[in-house]
Amino acid sequence: LLLAAARNIVPANLALKNGEWKRSKYNGVELSEKTVGIVGLGRIGVLVAQRLSAFGVTIIAYDPYVQPARAAQIGVRLVPLDQLMTESDFITVHLPKTPETAGLIGEEQLKLARPTMYLVNAARGGIVDEDALYRAISEGRVAGAGLDVYAKEPCTDSPLFGLETVVATPHLGASTDEAQEKAGIAVAKSVRLALGGELVPDAVNVQGGVLAEPIRPLVPVAERLGAIASGIADGALQRIDVEVRGEVAELDVRVLELAALKGVMQGLVHDPVSYVNAPVLAQQRGVEVALTTDRDSEDHRNFVRVRLTLNDGTWVSVAGTAAGPKGIHKLVEVDRFDIDVPISEHMAFFRYHDRPGVVGTVGRILGEAGVNIGGMQVSPDDSGEHAVIVLTVDQPVSAGVLDRITAEIGAHTGRAVDLAF
Repeated sequence: LLLAAARNIVPANLALKNGEWKRSKYNGVELSEKTVGIVGLGRIGVLVAQRLSAFGVTIIAYDPYVQPARAAQIGVRLVPLDQLMTESDFITVHLPKTPETAGLIGEEQLKLARPTMYLVNAARGGIVDEDALYRAISEGRVAGAGLDVYAKEPCTDSPLFGLETVVATPHLGASTDEAQEKAGIAVAKSVRLALGGELVPDAVNVQGGVLAEPIRPLVPVAERLGAIASGIADGALQRIDVEVRGEVAELDVRVLELAALKGVMQGLVHDPVSYVNAPVLAQQRGVEVALTTDRDSEDHRNFVRVRLTLNDGTWVSVAGTAAGPKGIHKLVEVDRFDIDVPISEHMAFFRYHDRPGVVGTVGRILGEAGVNIGGMQVSPDDSGEHAVIVLTVDQPVSAGVLDRITAEIGAHTGRAVDLAF
């Protein structure tokens, strides 16, 4: 659409078929050395940027959910929307239609455009105000447009269709044999994920945003961290803070916030919790949820930290990562105590005053109860006064056994957590 609009392909084609040879009338413009503005730098926007780079263009983009460093990696400079409207020779839209994006490009934005600008929308109808676009082109404030989507479809009578510099197609974006086959496969995969209770990243009612491939291994880690944090917390929940550090912090990591929230809520409510209803359940309970990101990560390439603040002001915090080529899910921190144990289906946590003999006592009691220890790690704090024991075990630790261990070692806290694997 962009190339067809820029080179006047459609009117030139119609003129020739009507017996007119008017080369000079249909002079177009080149992309080379022009500025292209991409509105929405998600999966499709990134693919468009990669393909456009071959034309020798300068690419700018507007997307409030993308980090500047991530955009720079693909040769794109992030700018505010108004600046994009002012600087672009071509604008192409690649956003989902949401309450926030409906009418995003309207009268005020089009007033900022260059009179030589071409606008392309092959994303969703309604993101661009079609009446405002018609006025802008008719009045010479915008050069032309390429449209494949419309606010109301099917659409056969838009005033835009009467403008010679508008290329209009009937929502053909995915209308190829190859795309239809890929769509069928994608639907089947999504159904399988949904039936298994897993994240369906392209579901329209999931708030997590685009699931970039580097983020994918961390999704189950974040969910299990949320479940662990919920399991070791004791009290009414006030706030959930999800912190993402490392290389993936430059991407849209809202899906990790959503996964952690799902894990937390599964431990708090009796009703089924999904990626769709987890935010609603948190809102109903007055629980605040916040996400922070930081590129810096000293010890791990990427990791996620989940911190729960309770109504009494106390808090619990756990962090984890997907380690190594196999992406092994590891717990790397409990309440700021450094840990390095695989996340297991059955785990136990004890915080106590550090002294000799505690490990032996824990092992003895579990052995007497017939509970096999898969792994154990002790982590003291810097003062050497307090320590945390984290155990992975082959079966759930009963409340009676947990209470006995807590009492005999004089633990401040003792918790058992059973995860769904």
